[in-house]
Amino acid sequence: MEFAMIGAGAMGLRYGILLQEAGNDVTFIDIWQPHIDKIREQGGVYVSRDHQDRHLVPIKLETPETYQGDPDMLIFFTKQMQLADFLKRCEHFFNDRQYAFTCMNGMGHIEKLQQYFADDKIIAGTALIATVLNGPGDVDFMGKRGAGKMNMANLTEKPDEMTHRLFDELQKAQMNPTLTTNFKGTLMTKVIFNSVINTLCTMFEIPMGELGNFEKAYDLGRQLIDEAYDICERAGITLVSTREEEMYALDINTRIDMPLHYPSMYQDMIHDRPTEVDYINGYIADLGREYHYEAKTHIFLTNLVHLAEYHRANEKQAREAEAAHTKTAQSA
Repeated sequence: MEFAMIGAGAMGLRYGILLQEAGNDVTFIDIWQPHIDKIREQGGVYVSRDHQDRHLVPIKLETPETYQGDPDMLIFFTKQMQLADFLKRCEHFFNDRQYAFTCMNGMGHIEKLQQYFADDKIIAGTALIATVLNGPGDVDFMGKRGAGKMNMANLTEKPDEMTHRLFDELQKAQMNPTLTTNFKGTLMTKVIFNSVINTLCTMFEIPMGELGNFEKAYDLGRQLIDEAYDICERAGITLVSTREEEMYALDINTRIDMPLHYPSMYQDMIHDRPTEVDYINGYIADLGREYHYEAKTHIFLTNLVHLAEYHRANEKQAREAEAAHTKTAQSA
């Protein structure tokens, strides 16, 4: 199959490179200029696995403005707050034949995709797969080859031939996909998972294993999960796991599968980028308000993350002001 990977960050590179290694034609499309420059300079992306076996993988890379292909499948792996701009800039090569697939974190992206693609051309999923972008042109796949798993579902909840073709290619790429016919429940289950691990690890700048081994980790997770599941029950959303299965998944992923991993929200925070908390905990809180349920813990955590962002922005501004003052004094 021919793929266009919209967003060549950590997850975009992992999906795209593994699909490429499985025999597909993949072109990566990105807008981060230092990343683009580095990849072109070194002739590809340096890929490691668990910080080992660092090697160069040649890839095809374009910007939205230079890409002129006609892929079978467009895969979107941007940040939630970047998606609208990516879609607008890529619109010139969209057509009615193409499918759009995404496993982005959070909620809010489907409505944006619907502005450009028909419902029967949209496939979405969730990924329990850890990857870190070390810097421009340098990515680290966490876990052994074949580690991790993902779920996928059609927006129409009616899998077609192209869905099965995509499923087969993801399987060949060892992404371990599961095809469901429960669209909203599939996506929301991962949002709830992220609302615990991503947010708490980010707030305290700790790896997942440190959270999982904390004696009160179960109590913290239970409170957030119960609120989210209560809301989904009111909204008529059938999740793809029970509350107990979700608690078990949190325990296994933090302590056993990915104890050394720092979630993507943490990676955004420490690099002074806006986090996706509004699309995760904030989304759960907004859904609760819609159904007359106040998700107090999710609201509180959303505000705490924004406080941390505010604090880091002030610190960064102070550092830059101090550096500018020092430079001025030295030149004088």
